[in-house]
Amino acid sequence: MSNTPLWTAIARALRADIAEGRYAPGDKLPTEAQLAERHGVNRHTVRHALSALVEEGLVRTRRGAGAFVAARPTDYPIGKRVRFTENLRRAGRMPGRDVLSTEIRVATPEEAAVLDVAPGARIFVSHGRSLADGQPLAMSESYYPLDRLPGLPEALAEGRGVTHALKAAGVRDYTRASTRVSAVLATATQAVVLQVREGAPLLKTTSLNVDLGGVPVEFGRTWFSGDRITLTLED
Repeated sequence: MSNTPLWTAIARALRADIAEGRYAPGDKLPTEAQLAERHGVNRHTVRHALSALVEEGLVRTRRGAGAFVAARPTDYPIGKRVRFTENLRRAGRMPGRDVLSTEIRVATPEEAAVLDVAPGARIFVSHGRSLADGQPLAMSESYYPLDRLPGLPEALAEGRGVTHALKAAGVRDYTRASTRVSAVLATATQAVVLQVREGAPLLKTTSLNVDLGGVPVEFGRTWFSGDRITLTLED
């Protein structure tokens, strides 16, 4: 016998319907009464499921009108050239980014090894939140070898994106050397930043970008809202 709460199962089924295109953005979902009949539950259970989807930003409700699909997951390709702004615009979404915090500090042994810098080298660390049409899509932390990239913090502060900042620091182009994807559950802090419920599914990527000579220029970790993104791995 399943231990999954009924409202969780209903919310999961509606997420799948939205992700697979059965309901497009702006479409009205079945009424609470219809969903209750379909799943053999009471309307309170359905209301609980819809509330979870509203909290995640997938559904919006209007008093007296019902529940409507707010957005469908964004298709986000990951390959040799990963550019956040280009990916979102190609998907028909408006990209945005909030800088949450930055710092300059000494690299840990693990960070120094990944970035191929000497132990004790300085790195620039940036924590941010990425948006699609104003809705939180992901939160990230990026690590840059500061001595290898002069002027990078100032260039990033201009808000014109990582590609612009790296060019300003002397990196003509860069590619993705590796990406590792795993599934995790949102912590309380991540839930606040991403505007999802604690324990919501997230897709975590750990990646390394290198310049044309294969030298590391950025190591990063990103947590995508699992219900708002579809990651596509490309060669």
